[in-house]
Amino acid sequence: MALNPSLPRASALFLGLCTAAGLALASAPAAPTETLPSGVKIVHTKVGDGASPKATDVVRVHYRGTLTDGKEFDSSYSRGTPASFPLNRVIPCWTQALQTMKVGGKASLTCPSETAYGPRGAGGVIPPNATLNFDVELLGIEK
Repeated sequence: MALNPSLPRASALFLGLCTAAGLALASAPAAPTETLPSGVKIVHTKVGDGASPKATDVVRVHYRGTLTDGKEFDSSYSRGTPASFPLNRVIPCWTQALQTMKVGGKASLTCPSETAYGPRGAGGVIPPNATLNFDVELLGIEK
């Protein structure tokens, strides 16, 4: 039974490609991340190229909200329609975080309970003192 002489070379080539791919992934820039003084954490997964909203603006967004265990409690994606609202009429986490975004951007937010619904919770769906996670896409600013 003859050995395939190209097998060791193919294995070495494959190993080299895997190593190069691993190095490329390791050197990929991390998503810009910031923590606001309130404790709100923002991971900018896609930086937009439009304007940033002010607290008094009406914004149009798509979003998905989950508890820390991953249970979804609300989603405009599931409804198939973006949401629009005055930025100063939502939980403080959103008012603060969306002002750091630009139209066209996407971010993952971690909202400490103090910047969300606090000890009261919300609608029997969000328990008291819950930290909330949101994936948000800023679609536009409506003046």
